Amino acid sequence: MTSLSYSRHPASSEVTFGLLFMLLSVLISPLIDIFSKLATTTISSTEVAGFRFVIQSLTMLPFIFLRGARIQFSLKQSWYHAIRGAMVTISMICFVTTLKVMAVADAIAIFFVEPIILTILGSIFLKETIGWRRYSACAVGFLGAMLIIQPSFEEVGYIALLPVVSAFCIAVFALMTRVLSHREDPWAMQFQTGLWGIFFCAVILFFGYGSGSDIVDTTMPDLPAFGYLLGTGIAAAITGILAAYAYRAAPASTLAPLQYLEIVSATVFAWLVFADFPDALKWLGILIVIASGLYIIWRERRFASKPVSDTSEATRAP
Repeated sequence: MTSLSYSRHPASSEVTFGLLFMLLSVLISPLIDIFSKLATTTISSTEVAGFRFVIQSLTMLPFIFLRGARIQFSLKQSWYHAIRGAMVTISMICFVTTLKVMAVADAIAIFFVEPIILTILGSIFLKETIGWRRYSACAVGFLGAMLIIQPSFEEVGYIALLPVVSAFCIAVFALMTRVLSHREDPWAMQFQTGLWGIFFCAVILFFGYGSGSDIVDTTMPDLPAFGYLLGTGIAAAITGILAAYAYRAAPASTLAPLQYLEIVSATVFAWLVFADFPDALKWLGILIVIASGLYIIWRERRFASKPVSDTSEATRAP
């Protein structure tokens, strides 16, 4: 999803830079989860999420000023940003909680049902035309996710379902971003999302203080934990900045398939740090999720490339 619309096709050199930035972003992105998983050994999930929001927002602030982006604060817009911030906060807490007990690659692979959920939500709320082929791909993708969830569910219980909750929240977030991106600067939007994330995490930690919960309680991080938190925030900021520049240089439909490389890099990092490696059944589920996601992207690109003047094709669902 691109936040800016262009009246021209980007030059091939711009697309190349966009692909390079996105490749770097998805290869670095699993470090966010690696550091988060390491941090959760001593501090709560909400605390990890809150520190990430703080560090990420502070890192983005200089870019906001350098770009001269105007941050709009109005009551109506604030409600939209508050909901987006709440969705990201819930998603992050759920995902970090999952990482406490589940392999990073498994959790990320389940999370990648998000494009499938977004496709369905887009057809419901934005009245986007979705045909039986993409609905079928969505069903197959969920089947693949179940192949990953089923053995994990036996191992860790209902926590194995939290990546699906996380994916749903991010799909809602992305849906709202589609609407807001036409009238707001993307950097300013991301910064406001971070501010709301800090607010919601602070509220949760305030009421969870002293509860003893490894999800909502507050603990003073020791030196290693603080290093992990710093790594989480910096990795999140770097990947966010790289992705922002990638989407400015190349169409979203061109960049979208690269996002699935995150599962590969996550598997490598998790194997190196935690000695975790998916078994054959989980790999089958991962491949099905990737294949269904890529098919949905391909159908969307094919449908979007058809001339609008050809009404027989433009009105027919892909």
